[in-house]
Amino acid sequence: MKESTISPKPARGTVPTYQLRLYVAGQTEKSVTAFENLKRICETHMAGQYKIELIDLLKTPQLAAGDQILAVPTLVRRLPEPIKKIIGDLSNEERVLVGLDFKPVK
Repeated sequence: MKESTISPKPARGTVPTYQLRLYVAGQTEKSVTAFENLKRICETHMAGQYKIELIDLLKTPQLAAGDQILAVPTLVRRLPEPIKKIIGDLSNEERVLVGLDFKPVK
């Protein structure tokens, strides 16, 4: 797991609706689990509508101040506004979807 941005190919004519940042501190078990859970949740519920930015605070600690990160792993929903934060390994899918204020497109 390295710092990266994941942007699955969006469906034709759509743009990523959810801009997410996952803050981690190295490749701990909890960080890896959070990243895997986030990818799974996004593909299941937001396919083609999301962009994930993975930020390792061991490599770039100055980025923690911008989103006021106090614990890791922390997921930050940058868009759509307002900004939302979820702390933990994201294993509770329902809690993550509620925390992201996800509304399925009908």
